[in-house]
Amino acid sequence: MISFKWLKRYMPRNLFSRTLLILFVPVIGIQLVASTLFISRHVEGVTQQMARSVGSELNYAISLLEEAPTRVQRERQLDTVSGLLNLTLFLEESGFEPGTQLGLFDISGQAAYDALRTTLERPIHLDTTSLDKIMLVQVATEVGTLTAFLPSRRMVASNPHLLLTWTIFASAVLATISALFLRNQIRPIKELARVSEAFGKGRSEAFRPRGAEEVRRAGGAFLSMRNRLERQIEQRTSMLSGVSHDLRTPLTRLRLGLSLAEPGPDTDAMIQDVTEMERMLDGFLAFARGEGMEETSAVDPAEIARTMVANLRRDGARITSLIESDTPDEPTVDLRPIAISRALQNLLMNATRYGDRVRLTMRLTRLSLEYIVEDDGPGIDEDQREQALRPFSRLDAARNQNDESGSVGLGLAIAADVSRSHGGALRLDRSNDLGGLLAALRIPR
Repeated sequence: MISFKWLKRYMPRNLFSRTLLILFVPVIGIQLVASTLFISRHVEGVTQQMARSVGSELNYAISLLEEAPTRVQRERQLDTVSGLLNLTLFLEESGFEPGTQLGLFDISGQAAYDALRTTLERPIHLDTTSLDKIMLVQVATEVGTLTAFLPSRRMVASNPHLLLTWTIFASAVLATISALFLRNQIRPIKELARVSEAFGKGRSEAFRPRGAEEVRRAGGAFLSMRNRLERQIEQRTSMLSGVSHDLRTPLTRLRLGLSLAEPGPDTDAMIQDVTEMERMLDGFLAFARGEGMEETSAVDPAEIARTMVANLRRDGARITSLIESDTPDEPTVDLRPIAISRALQNLLMNATRYGDRVRLTMRLTRLSLEYIVEDDGPGIDEDQREQALRPFSRLDAARNQNDESGSVGLGLAIAADVSRSHGGALRLDRSNDLGGLLAALRIPR
């Protein structure tokens, strides 16, 4: 069975181009084939008719020449018939090679030769290439070789390409009109794709379904889905914020009561438990804020990176930074600045918590923004990286709830949530240079 998979590499990518290709290639192909066949038949028929007429005139001239008894009379007859038939005729004693001298794919020339040979019933030679717009015909007679020069238009149909030209022109006009109509039909699909992509990056843009019924139904389904997701996010955010705030009040009363109690080991342990619970509530609030619908704005991601690095250096962290940009003329990116700052801060704090040396690399291209945070800490095993991105996930003894860092397992989860809300992803790997964890937060532009 013949496979056409190799055609995929040459097929256009977008729907508009593919539809035009499917619609017009067969139609134009059929028109060209039909027009070519019609023109071929038309030219062949007209040329044969005109060639037979010229052949009859040459037969008349040959009969007069062969009836003349002397050379002088033949020359006199030749002059008379040349003027009468409007032909340039010569009578020569030298012979010739029967056949044709035609251009490549000269269908009309071959048709003229066949018609002349049938009409004259003598050896002939037809040359259509030696002289411009002049045809040379040589005919063998009893008194020598009759050579005739005549304009090409006397034996070949003039302007046979006009029909093909008009066919191509009409096809081009119809194709242009159809392309404009098709573009108008595809525009709602492109608009739906654009707002869907924007929503995947955390932007809720105005959209009104229009176009064909199927496209309107798809647009309405998208709007319903977007509204449901926004309501669910809003309800989840409100619930997490409400629970966190409601729990903070009794914890505050409990801390106040413990501060008034007699000091002792039990009291200190309970105060430590309350402190841990407050840290967890702060994590709840941070996670809830990460799911909120902060509006996007054009910000400079390099400035966010510089600010974070400067803050950590003031706190004594050993951190280096590298900012790379392929688009110096377009330094801004549409982001939620507070959410991105929180995600980057979590990644940097996580790196300084478990490593001594930290490196931040920012790469900005026309397609994406990427923050890469590396450290020289213990890193995370490959089989635990997916678990590390889950909320409240602490992987080993260095990350348990009693360590001095006070981690509650939300740093990477918040960063991953922020990246997803921007249509991107958070990738965990091992740093080849520093040997610890590599966290790459990538966001498409």
